[in-house]
Amino acid sequence: MYKSQVKTLIRKAEQTILSGTPDEEAVRAAIIRLDKAAVKGIIHKNNAARRKSRLMRKFNLSLQGG
Repeated sequence: MYKSQVKTLIRKAEQTILSGTPDEEAVRAAIIRLDKAAVKGIIHKNNAARRKSRLMRKFNLSLQGG
């Protein structure tokens, strides 16, 4: 259940970023869900950190106009 939710929230956050209107709430929800999945042991903590890093990099680039 958590893996599915993580994938869905990441996909929604990336869609808002790629559409040109990045939604901070969508990114925050994805990061929170990744953290919870890592704490519960569903995904490895480094896997969660890598996914969060990639998502934040995309988000920050979209805010800079790149």
